Amino acid sequence: MDDSVFHHLYETYHHDVFNFLTYLTKDRQLAEDLSHEVYVKAIRAYSSFEGRSSEKTWLFAIAKNVSIDYFRKTKVRSKHDATFFDWDKDDLKSNAKTPEQQSIDTEEIRSVLEKLDTCTLDQRLVIIMRYFNDLSISDTAEVLGWSEGKVKTTQHRALKSLRTKVTLAELERGEPSGSRTKR
Repeated sequence: MDDSVFHHLYETYHHDVFNFLTYLTKDRQLAEDLSHEVYVKAIRAYSSFEGRSSEKTWLFAIAKNVSIDYFRKTKVRSKHDATFFDWDKDDLKSNAKTPEQQSIDTEEIRSVLEKLDTCTLDQRLVIIMRYFNDLSISDTAEVLGWSEGKVKTTQHRALKSLRTKVTLAELERGEPSGSRTKR
């Protein structure tokens, strides 16, 4: 890979890759570290990139795998520390705020983001890729190694779950259902 190809990939996609990793890890510093690892892997693997997908899709697949590898390593380390990470309950949750959460002033968007944290890992991945990173259904399917049908189904279930959770939160606050979203 020559320097111009690397610079093109980095300049074109580094914000998208960084934001994707930030949403997954909820840790800006960790997302930076993992972003660097993504580009190191991309440089090493570029000669085998066949162009069957877009460069962005290819980089997102690398980013997804890098983050999964990181959390697996963290899980193994925590087992040695007598700490158990329960993938079924905890997934990739963190209490740290994303850059977007720090700058968001409206309660309703924060509420939706909090509700997104309660979705399954698959649902969060699909919502982040589709709505935060503007990947198409086919690109999302390719990154995740799924069929387009599975992406659509997961997206549908995630959106339905989010709607239900937002409605319940509104009812708990004593607001009429849908009052915040219809303003």
